[in-house]
Amino acid sequence: MGLYHSVRAVASASGDGPIDWTAVAEAAKASTDAGDLDVSPAEREGYATDVRDARNRVRAVGELDFDLPETVEIQHRHHWIDANVATFRRVMAPLEQQAEFVPGVARVANTGSMAFALTFLANNVLGQYDPLLLAESDDHALYFVRPNIQKVARQLDVDHDRFRRWIAFHEVTHAAEFGAAPWLSEHMETTMEDTIERLSNGNLDRSSLGKLDTTMTAVEGYAELLMDRAFDDEYDDLRRKVDERRQGRGPVAELVRRVLGLGMKRQQYERGKAFFEAVADERGVAAAGRVWDSPETLPTDDEIDNPSLWIQRVDP
Repeated sequence: MGLYHSVRAVASASGDGPIDWTAVAEAAKASTDAGDLDVSPAEREGYATDVRDARNRVRAVGELDFDLPETVEIQHRHHWIDANVATFRRVMAPLEQQAEFVPGVARVANTGSMAFALTFLANNVLGQYDPLLLAESDDHALYFVRPNIQKVARQLDVDHDRFRRWIAFHEVTHAAEFGAAPWLSEHMETTMEDTIERLSNGNLDRSSLGKLDTTMTAVEGYAELLMDRAFDDEYDDLRRKVDERRQGRGPVAELVRRVLGLGMKRQQYERGKAFFEAVADERGVAAAGRVWDSPETLPTDDEIDNPSLWIQRVDP
């Protein structure tokens, strides 16, 4: 019945825009099991403790001054879909505003593609730091998708509480980046808006796309460095099992990940982490955090592959 309701929601997509966002949310949730959200007081306190401890450790190791987002939520998959439909809708609004009237068939295809993407992600995302880009407020948010954390902990045969704590440390490192660099959200928003405007005018501007990719490589790479240096337990087995799980995905799942650009995100992790490891090994973790001083201290694409160039230029 879930597939039927999902298809029906997509087929009934309406409105004048290229995507019917109400239908996207309805279709994605119809084909996704929300999962259990029966959180005991002890488990809720466990999440809170993990987040607080991660904040304190990241502050100390990275020598960063930041606060946690006011919104920290334990979610099931439908909650995550609702939050990210809102995010996708904001991010794509400039493109939609540029588009002329879209025929019904194209709208159905766009709506179906977006619903498919959110369905796949909702079943795989473990945690998310959401800077709420292009939102009217300056609030940020931190989400934990509890059913997925439980599922993956079972699949990897690892202790659930320890795995949950590892995820908490990873997401808090992102909060540290955006908290330590108040300019980062606006920088990303400006780059995204510029890229989308050029795309809407039929221009595939590789320089704008490259600038956004370089920024995201820095964001993901620094989070990997800080997570590894700040986590207060052994993590080699967790990282090994997570990598093995990625490599063991079937051809369909791997294809979907490539279509959604998740393979590129893995490359961002790896390139970014290699850059920050090199800087931290030569100058220390705090020196690596100098990338967040200003947009000018972000590494260029060439510097990511040659960390010594960034060290010479910034002299952290």
